[in-house]
Amino acid sequence: MSRLTAGNRVSIAMSEALSILNEDDLVDVVSASDDSTKKTQFTIGDLAKEFSCTLRTLRFYEDKGLLNPKRDGMNRIYNRRDRARLKLVLMGKRVGFSLTEIRDMLDLYDLRDGQVTQLRVALSKFNEQIAVLEDQRKDIEQAIEELSRTVEIVSGMLKHKEAEEA
Repeated sequence: MSRLTAGNRVSIAMSEALSILNEDDLVDVVSASDDSTKKTQFTIGDLAKEFSCTLRTLRFYEDKGLLNPKRDGMNRIYNRRDRARLKLVLMGKRVGFSLTEIRDMLDLYDLRDGQVTQLRVALSKFNEQIAVLEDQRKDIEQAIEELSRTVEIVSGMLKHKEAEEA
């Protein structure tokens, strides 16, 4: 039986999102599977609660050009596109992309070139990120091996000292 990890779910959702031909479909793919997909407008509080992030984070993403809510006086009104972009931003951050890289990939949707450019750039960035993550995994595995050897040595030293004291 195959087990979906959080990382696999992120990968699947990103892959589905990138295979979409128009913005409305993109919104549908990255939308939640519950009744929130019926909503067309969201407050900053709605999105902060749904995605477990702070209001400051959402304002920061807006300042960086990743989200573009409309204003109703002092209130921010987010649409389904903003919600979908936020979900993709958070997924991209989870797999290690910088906000600049995420913005560049999201902005390619606006080119309307049949997504050839977007797909080429995305494929290149995804392959680069896989290489980075594989290198990090090797470094982590090496660190775990070294730390495990150190634990064995220190445990042996402790047993020896405890035996001397007894």
